[in-house]
Amino acid sequence: MKVLLVDDERSIRLTLGDALSDAGHRVVRAEDFARGRAALEKEEFDCVIADLQLPGGSGLDLLPLARARTPDTALLVITAHQTIETAIQATKLGADYLTKPFLNEEVLARLAKIEELRNLKAEVARLKSEVAGRAGLHRLIGRSKPMQELYELIETLGPTDTTALITGESGTGKELVAQALHHVSPRRERPLVRLSCAALPETLLEDELFGHEKGAFTDARERKAGRFEVADSGTIFLDDIDDLSLPTQVKLLRVLQEREFERVGGTKTIQVDVRVIVAAKQDLAQLVAQGRFRDDLYFRLHVVELKLPPLRERLDDVPLLVEHFRRLHGGGRAYEVDAEILRAMSLYHWPGNVRELENAVMRAITLAGKSSRLEARFLLESAASTDAAETRPLTAAPPADAPVRPLQEVLAEAERALLQRALAQTGGNRSRAAELLGISRKNLWEKLKEHGLS
Repeated sequence: MKVLLVDDERSIRLTLGDALSDAGHRVVRAEDFARGRAALEKEEFDCVIADLQLPGGSGLDLLPLARARTPDTALLVITAHQTIETAIQATKLGADYLTKPFLNEEVLARLAKIEELRNLKAEVARLKSEVAGRAGLHRLIGRSKPMQELYELIETLGPTDTTALITGESGTGKELVAQALHHVSPRRERPLVRLSCAALPETLLEDELFGHEKGAFTDARERKAGRFEVADSGTIFLDDIDDLSLPTQVKLLRVLQEREFERVGGTKTIQVDVRVIVAAKQDLAQLVAQGRFRDDLYFRLHVVELKLPPLRERLDDVPLLVEHFRRLHGGGRAYEVDAEILRAMSLYHWPGNVRELENAVMRAITLAGKSSRLEARFLLESAASTDAAETRPLTAAPPADAPVRPLQEVLAEAERALLQRALAQTGGNRSRAAELLGISRKNLWEKLKEHGLS
């Protein structure tokens, strides 16, 4: 960073200036208020380090001058006499302060944090631009490696008529992937018809899929077209296919093989040209082994599988998702999320996946009142309540029929979860997290790096 160091003590200008230069910062030194102001008028600085009491003025008065050129300039005030009034005045101006005597390492640590937050803000700004450039709210959000791989598969599979099987945990966005597949296909101008197989009982599900003829049953006062008929020349998306009963699976298999069916109570064979996309939350291969899913239907569906990554495997996408949901549910208001809170959210494991994250942003917006700043206690409420409840200790015994895993793998998994909880509970403050865990900050840093959380 480019740093302006203003102090009337020559020893501080020399020693601290050299330490900053050795750390890779570009340093400009000034010995009084007038020279500091002259430097600010000539060039822009990322940070101003100034003595509170300078010949010719106060170090605090340099901040407005610096921010007139660069709004994000940080100010670190050095004072020999810290008072409550000084602290309040510095805080109101958005400045930090340090009391003499101090170690050069303390200043370097403060600058490292300023630089980290600056980089995170720049990343958030870039993500805002990316969100703004996306067309339509149905589009998938993410730039992590798992999502890039998913995009490539969608672009390859979308233009074909191949049956697609989408798998993934609840809340990962299986319906959005189905929409994306339809959107990039030649059928995009035709209907995309959706149906959840878990939402209806078996008797109604068959009627929804294939329709019925007038008089087919007591309340059938007129002919009704089923979802397959409505989706003709377009795409049909069947969610929760793993909840389909065995008798209905037989009828679905015929549609997939022959692209034809009869309405309930009818004898006329109806042929359709439809692309089929299905989604499952359970492992269909395991259901086949258990006799709960037909193997011939499984092989017909399992032509190409799109596995959606859980959010915990693409935490780099959290800031982008937060920005997307902030705009989507903000009602036009410019809500903000502090960089430290975003970092803490990017360390939480999100067991409810993207749906849980969206609910967290909605909750924070709802409870924000007149404030434009979204609070950590609402955004990370799930993380805090999970930690406070302690309903399932990390050392709790697994179910008796659970497979035995290597001890090192289980311990590493438990340690990673505990680190995430500690960071979420402290809002990303590593010093407080280390204190909570009873380890040194250095030890915490090493463990975060080991688990890929740094």
